[in-house]
Amino acid sequence: MAHPSPRIAISAQLLHGGAGYRSAGIHTYIEQVVRHLPEADPDLRLTLLTSHPPAGLPSSIAVRASRWPTQRPAIRILWEQLVLPRAARQADVLHATAFAAPIVQPCPTVLTVYDLSFALYPQYFRGFNQTYLRLGTRYSARRVRRIIAISDNTRRDVNRLYGVPLDRIDVAYPGVDPSLRPCDQATLDRFRREKHLPNKFFLFLGTLEPRKNLVMLIQAFARMTHDCPEAKLVLAGGVGWLADDVFAAIKSSGVKDSLILAGYVAAEEKALWLSSAVAFVYPSIYEGFGLPPLEAMACGTPVIVSNAASLPEVVGEAGLSIGPQDVTEWVEAMKRVWVDLDLRSDLRARGIKQSSRFTWQAAARETAATYHRALE
Repeated sequence: MAHPSPRIAISAQLLHGGAGYRSAGIHTYIEQVVRHLPEADPDLRLTLLTSHPPAGLPSSIAVRASRWPTQRPAIRILWEQLVLPRAARQADVLHATAFAAPIVQPCPTVLTVYDLSFALYPQYFRGFNQTYLRLGTRYSARRVRRIIAISDNTRRDVNRLYGVPLDRIDVAYPGVDPSLRPCDQATLDRFRREKHLPNKFFLFLGTLEPRKNLVMLIQAFARMTHDCPEAKLVLAGGVGWLADDVFAAIKSSGVKDSLILAGYVAAEEKALWLSSAVAFVYPSIYEGFGLPPLEAMACGTPVIVSNAASLPEVVGEAGLSIGPQDVTEWVEAMKRVWVDLDLRSDLRARGIKQSSRFTWQAAARETAATYHRALE
């Protein structure tokens, strides 16, 4: 049956101004894809179901706000199961944008899955969150018409863990915000002075939580300072759950004075932080995609990442990729990048080229294509 102008209901209750560290990346992904959908496929009739619509959305997107306080997870779950099926009953396709779809699906449903960390590393999640994500995502993935994964690694995880055929799972990679680009030297010098930052430092930017593997990073950094005593490491980002081990590692590292905890980084300052660093370090054990290294490359900053999960897809040949538990290799890689200007210059050029492959326009086009496949 042909649908020349399909009606798409997009459930997006994770869009809210107070997006916390757990949902910050998801918030960005949903918002950017929604913003670019009208351009990607002007024939789509889009309705956004959310309590907190982003400012400045294209006028062609209808918004239906809920009065429910869906920023509370338990209320959001109830809304998804009780209200959403009725709200989407006139749609041709329902897009559930975060892991779980309603049990009652009024029309062909598309589900976005960002990662399966809660299934693969349940020890890193609180009981309620882990249980709901694990049960809800497995149930939904097996029953929806199509799935959107944000990396091929996540696509293969969904296939392997839930038995969903690969031909029912599409990949829509995240993009890079155009504001994330190299900054001029005078601006960077001024920023470093304002933030009391050293002229050279490694930067980690992300949530301080166990799967980011920061204890290993701190150990590697402490060892590399034996040969590069002037080196500094900045850990930037919000504090997640189970972060006590990170602070204990800093305290016992012997290089506490060379470590800087920068706290949360505002979006409007992200390019300055990334561009200021001599290199970006990201030793994560598992990522559904890994937006921070991509953003660092877009800013012209060399990246050193773990070779786990989706990160090789993101970085390709443009950065140094190392086993997440190989402390010795991390030490050597950090020393090389710290002292080798030619290597940094090469990685900078490679990173800018690699990052240009990922755009929100492409993500929106892939998403629109999935809607049409769901109607076939």
